[in-house]
Amino acid sequence: MLSNLGDNAILDDVSLQGEALRVLRRLCEPGAILAVAAEMNRAVVLREGPEGAVRLAVLNRPVAEAFALREWISCRKPGRVSQYEITPTGRAMIRQLMAQNGDADDLDSDSTPCTSGTGAAESDERIRPALGETPVMALARRRDRDGRPFLAAELVVAAERLREDYEIAQMGPRVAQNWEHFLTGGVQAGTARSAGGRGGTQGAARERVAEALRELGPGLGDMALRCCCYLEGLETAERRLGWAARSGKIVLRIALMRLHRHYEALGDAGKMIG
Repeated sequence: MLSNLGDNAILDDVSLQGEALRVLRRLCEPGAILAVAAEMNRAVVLREGPEGAVRLAVLNRPVAEAFALREWISCRKPGRVSQYEITPTGRAMIRQLMAQNGDADDLDSDSTPCTSGTGAAESDERIRPALGETPVMALARRRDRDGRPFLAAELVVAAERLREDYEIAQMGPRVAQNWEHFLTGGVQAGTARSAGGRGGTQGAARERVAEALRELGPGLGDMALRCCCYLEGLETAERRLGWAARSGKIVLRIALMRLHRHYEALGDAGKMIG
């Protein structure tokens, strides 16, 4: 189980809140747990996905200890690998942090999909993720005019693959990474294909994210980055990109289709690591 090793004192409030915004939101997802082994200096957030356990986030042990100390998480299953879940206090904290971060329009936890008849069009109703649901998950539960899921399962997996690499790349020293550079810089989509292998290191993951963004290019890459990695809701992403309302969901679906083809072309290297 987690114990206070005294390292929490070096975590300033700004850094801790930044980690809380990143990690606690993942713990709000249905079935998500934080797992930590006694001999490990890192903890991991996991949940069951279509291809088995999916790694949602990785964090340093002192951060997890700080979460437990503030009662944002609690142990539900002690053991060699202890499992933690988010508490009501933790949910209240993530709501507060999301509101402070300008994501108040993504906090509608009571939102439900439109079910106005068989084969009903998605119409122009705004799509708002509930707390504990990613923007891609929210869009995936919608139906198109023919009654089919708006996002096919393989597109959701592609989004999870990009997010997994992004989470790994964010670990280590908190050095700001300008991901938008890969969308607006001189490297064109489809070039410098390195794929970074399947390693779990920060450097390899950073290369894989960069290659995926280059493959998508500006526009598609902007939406994928914001919705899959930053976990911005569609409305927030549209507003910050200066796009017309209701355009984001179409762009995101096209981006995920291209992203799926990108990972398919990589073979085993394009599969989930977690």
